Amino acid sequence: MLQGKTEWEEVSILKYRRLGSTELNVSVIGIGTWQFGGEWGREYTQEEADAILDKGHELGINLIDTAECYGDHLSESLIGDYISRRNRGDWIIATKFGHHFHERFTRTDVYDAQGVIAQLDASLKALKTDYIDLYQFHSGPDQAFDNDELWTVLDKQVEAGKIRFLGTSIGSNDNLHQTEASSKVNSRVIQVVYNRLDRKPEERVFPSCIEQDLGVLARVPLASGYLSGKYKPGAVFGSTDVRHRHDAEGTRLKLQEVERIQREEVPQGTDMASWALAWCLKHPAVTAVIPGCKDPAQVESNARAAELIEEAHPQEVRA
Repeated sequence: MLQGKTEWEEVSILKYRRLGSTELNVSVIGIGTWQFGGEWGREYTQEEADAILDKGHELGINLIDTAECYGDHLSESLIGDYISRRNRGDWIIATKFGHHFHERFTRTDVYDAQGVIAQLDASLKALKTDYIDLYQFHSGPDQAFDNDELWTVLDKQVEAGKIRFLGTSIGSNDNLHQTEASSKVNSRVIQVVYNRLDRKPEERVFPSCIEQDLGVLARVPLASGYLSGKYKPGAVFGSTDVRHRHDAEGTRLKLQEVERIQREEVPQGTDMASWALAWCLKHPAVTAVIPGCKDPAQVESNARAAELIEEAHPQEVRA
């Protein structure tokens, strides 16, 4: 089933871009759903997940990014329940493979071909769909990536219609090996950490993506929320929040840098989070950002970033 133009796209404030060499036109703002797995300090009910996704739909967002290990397919299940009561064709769903969730912050790797097919079937079941738009190798080592059997099996799933396109979520934001090998393994998209505090992909990964016409999904575009401007140096996060696991001194220095950026780079009167998302989207390699959002208000705030993108972009398309 191909992604088509729908009425809600015509009235959307959002922009859309071609996702690399795929047939997918994605909203420049997506919805990241790691938070649905319970590792960002709160648990989500189905009603709360529905409200976030409904707000995204209302604003013209059509891209959802999730993963097998955001909970034990928990995030996928919340999305799947929602999608089962909506029009599946309105959404481009990206999920990932490679990790088995055991408990909060505890995972083991599963990259063998047989294990990945089991993960794919579990993801399809949780998402209550018969196909996944983008299925991504999830932050695995090069040894696991360099497995011809794995990619051969995945290509067969594409041929069977269970997967539309393959992608790679690189664990290191300077993993040139997996990026450069994308065309060889039929991976059309790179997902990478990229934000105003972490510009490493600009050096080697982004030039390779442009050369191969790979779509780029920028994850952690708000630097785990630090670029929201809400936190000051010395901020403390609870034990159920993944940021509690970050190095305390590193966090303090990042928040000091955020204060400087807000003072010197963000135009007066502009919301810092919206500015930070638009900053990512202005790079010619970046197709879309996939920030997390805790409630519908944050979805709306994220979507406003599209209004701050002024110059033309090589992947821009009309809805």
